[in-house]
Amino acid sequence: EGLTLLVLMYPLLRGLALHLHSAVTGSYIPGTHSIAFVNCLNEQIARDIARAIMDKKLAAYVNILPKSSALYFWKGELEESTEILLLVKTRTSKIGELSNYVRSIHPFEIPEIISLPIDQGNPLYLKWIEENVPRD
Repeated sequence: EGLTLLVLMYPLLRGLALHLHSAVTGSYIPGTHSIAFVNCLNEQIARDIARAIMDKKLAAYVNILPKSSALYFWKGELEESTEILLLVKTRTSKIGELSNYVRSIHPFEIPEIISLPIDQGNPLYLKWIEENVPRD
């Protein structure tokens, strides 16, 4: 019984140990923060979604990249269009909430919302993300 509890608590204890180590040494734990990519039909929609994300404090920073060409399959057909891409910098722990929220306000039937963990970076910038996105 004690072993089961320990096994169940292992991820939590490991997470706490990593965070304690990080706090003491000032080192960054890879994957603590992520960049999410969100595609948008046009600049107005991109700005509206970016502002909504910021208003909900689901990110510290959103880049709105200029129009780019896109090729993709939709309902079995090859489509070509232009889109605006958002790069959303946030805590990895917020990705689920961010994805749900963007899906609820996005005009696309299946919006692209994908994320990649941040492996390493400027420690001061990563700390700044942490300070600007509230913990769960």
